[in-house]
Parts: sequence; structure tokens; C-alpha cells
Amino acid sequence: MPGVLYLVATPIGNLEDITYRAVRVLGEVDLVACEDTRETRKLLDRYGIRKPTISYHEHNEAERAPELAARMLAGEKVALVSDAGMPLVSDPGYRLVRAAIDNGISVEPIPGASAALTALAASGLPTDVFRFGGFLPPKTGQRERLLQTLEDEQATLIFYEAPHRILEALETIESVLGPRPVVVARELTKIHEEILRGTAAQVHALLAARPAIKGEITLLIGKATAPPADDGPVKAAVEELVRAGSERMQAIKQVARRRGLSKREVYERLLDER
Repeated sequence: MPGVLYLVATPIGNLEDITYRAVRVLGEVDLVACEDTRETRKLLDRYGIRKPTISYHEHNEAERAPELAARMLAGEKVALVSDAGMPLVSDPGYRLVRAAIDNGISVEPIPGASAALTALAASGLPTDVFRFGGFLPPKTGQRERLLQTLEDEQATLIFYEAPHRILEALETIESVLGPRPVVVARELTKIHEEILRGTAAQVHALLAARPAIKGEITLLIGKATAPPADDGPVKAAVEELVRAGSERMQAIKQVARRRGLSKREVYERLLDER
């Protein structure tokens, strides 16, 4: 009879932020697959759990997934954990879950801490609709293009960001999205937990004044305000965006989104207005 794959959420900082069920499951499985066995061992030792561990990370998951699936088909119970939070959320694990499902192995999620949801709850930004985007692209041009596609998103945006890139990310947000409310949640649940609120420029000034920026960062951006009704010439709207720095194709897409039109309809109106 096949074993089970447990997806076990682990603390994002404070080791007390783990459920009774997660501790029980980790103590019952045959094997714990870890993003970093050294980090997971700290957690297991904290709760007196003596179980074998095996590495499972982005560099070996293609080979490790079928190996672990074979062990579960032989009856073993495996727990998958990441260094912090819920496995698969900006962390490896998709291949293993897919392999388990394809082989008829039961997949059981054990919920728990999440940096994205923890930051959202404490942010003071609207929580009715939100969009999680993982890590922002590291290159400025890619980051700009991504944020341009989200310019009219009626949802709070949530990203993870590296401390050495946070200043550049805030600069890009300011240039693309303007004075939106922004929240930087740093070192959540840890001793130096900090939540900074303001516009991108204001938060940038606070962080830029420091000799160094360290820690895990969750970055949140307030939702777009509903654009005013726009029934003017499409050509003028597109040209205004182009003059502001958008590429022509991107400007056409933005006008289409704002007016609830398809790109084809915008093209047709551009031809008619000529």
C-alpha cells in the first residue's frame, strides 16, 4: 500500500509558530525531505524529533522527486518541508507533489505560518483581494515591465524581496506606480521584527539611511485606485502613455485594460481615428 506525502508548514522565524499536528506528523513519518537539512535539524531538535532527513532543493529536485515517489510507493511516509513557511510557496516541491499525484499517492497539506499572509494581516492595506507574486525580478527592466502589467490591478500586491535589492525595488515602484501606499515587513516573528509603512519614496528614505539592510523581507503595495471614466480618443490616450515612457504595445494594452476593451478593439479604434 502506498505511503503518504505530507506538506508541512514550518515557522517563518519564531520556532514556537508550529502546530501540534505538524510536530506529531514530523515525529511519525519515515523521512523528512528538507530544503536545507541543517535548518530543519534545528527545528527537529527543538521538539526532540529524531527522524532521518534528506535534501530536496531547487538544484536536485528533478532527480530527487522520482526517488522519493518510489519510496512512498513502497509504503514510506514522507514529510516535505522548506526552510520557512509552506512548502511550494516560492520554494521547491511542485515536482514531488506532481509525482505523488501521478502515482496515486495521497498528498496531505499541514497548514501553518506564511510570511505573505502574516505581512498582509499586519500591513493595514486592504485584505479583501490580494495577489501574491513571489520574488520580484532582479533586473530593473524586467521589474518595470512586471509592475506595468499590474498598474491597474484592483488588489493588494505581495512580493518577497532580497535585502540587497529592496532599495532598487522601491525606486522602481515609485517610478512606475507613483505614490502608492507601500509596506515593508522585515524579519517577521523574529527578535528584530519591523513593519515600515508609507509611500515607496518614504520607505526608501528610511532604509537608505541605514548602514545595512538585513533579514527576510515581504513587500506589499496598495491596490490601484479605480481609473476615472475615459471615453476620449483612444489615439490620445495611447500617445500620452508613450510620451510618459511606455512602449507602444504596452500603452495599447494599458488603454485596453482601462476601458474594458480587447487589444483588437483598440487597434480598430486607432485606425478609425486616423
